Amino acid sequence: MSGLTDGKKRFVKRQLRDKRPTILIGKSGASEELLGEIGKQLDRNKMVKVKILKTALSGDETKQLTQKIAAQTESALVEVRGHTFMLYKSRKK
Repeated sequence: MSGLTDGKKRFVKRQLRDKRPTILIGKSGASEELLGEIGKQLDRNKMVKVKILKTALSGDETKQLTQKIAAQTESALVEVRGHTFMLYKSRKK
């Protein structure tokens, strides 16, 4: 689900720009519990900001990990900056 318009991307970036990440990915990586929490926050707020701690990046490249998480949570990857990324998921009608 990457059918995100440029306007929607700008909107999400503006909303989350000054906010702290609400989810931190540690050395346990993208566990089922973590994916569940990301899913809950996406259902509640439609967008979430996530930070990957350096301990979580054993061999996984940041880009690969973010794409995997976006696919597993059925959300769109809005932006990746360093080890922080934003996800957006529109509400189901």
